[in-house]
Amino acid sequence: MSAEQDAIDERIQAAAESGDLAELRRLADGGSSDAADQLIETATELGALDELRRLAAAGNQDAADQLAELTEE
Repeated sequence: MSAEQDAIDERIQAAAESGDLAELRRLADGGSSDAADQLIETATELGALDELRRLAAAGNQDAADQLAELTEE
């Protein structure tokens, strides 16, 4: 794994731990599938339905699935 990828992974981890959806979104929008996965996980944990709706509207099936689970409760 490259040093650049290590740095991105560290930023994803730090953003996830602090609940920084904006940073995760920025990394995901930059092309990191790991950040996108973590964004969905963190948004789900925080109950950030707007973020999940945004991702689902953009065609992310995982976000749509999580949103469906959260909103049917």
